[in-house]
Amino acid sequence: MLKSLLFPVLALTAFSAEAAQLTALETRWLNAAAPVIAYAKAQQLPVDIIVQPQTGPNDVPLAMGYAAGRCKLVLSMRGNPNAETILQSVAENERDLMIEAMAAHELGHCWRIVQGSWHALPAGFTEAGSEQAEDPTLVELSKQQRQTRREEGFSDLVALAWIQRTHPADYGRVHAWMQSVRDAQPHSHGSHDTRAWLKLAIAGNVFGVGQTPFEQVAPLWRTGLLED
Repeated sequence: MLKSLLFPVLALTAFSAEAAQLTALETRWLNAAAPVIAYAKAQQLPVDIIVQPQTGPNDVPLAMGYAAGRCKLVLSMRGNPNAETILQSVAENERDLMIEAMAAHELGHCWRIVQGSWHALPAGFTEAGSEQAEDPTLVELSKQQRQTRREEGFSDLVALAWIQRTHPADYGRVHAWMQSVRDAQPHSHGSHDTRAWLKLAIAGNVFGVGQTPFEQVAPLWRTGLLED
């Protein structure tokens, strides 16, 4: 969730969770994410679970990929120190809750891709102005960071809307943890600086009712775009 990435082609060494000899840590994460995975299936989102037998130096524990028309929820835990440390500030009895929120965040990415909305702005939304720099590479880098930041903001809101729907009493704890992780970002307005959206969702009652989490967050996401 918190440093998720999207990649078009999965590593050839990946294998499905059904065929894997899962570790205790992988089993815990999958069990915690199970309600989100079940919801994805109920919404007919094409989600497969992938477990990486080996991880690369930049892999995060949980990420969403996309290949052959299907979303890939990827666990990269073996030999990955981040898998042990990402929740080190969270009490043991609250870690499953945070994992569930992370899975909901990743599901937000899947929904955006399946809808054909990845990196797309809402209808009628106009950029405030174009960036300029002597080096066009810097302009392109800034654009890419902004696009990623906006997708991360959308998915952070989806995670919070999910928690409000399923664990409303725990909303404040989840929001505070997500805020602490985003506050630790090394650069303001970096690719994962979603604070423009988190400050709009301090209380769970900002989300509507009776819709999917993806639809619930759309108005708030648009508001955050104005401040991004």
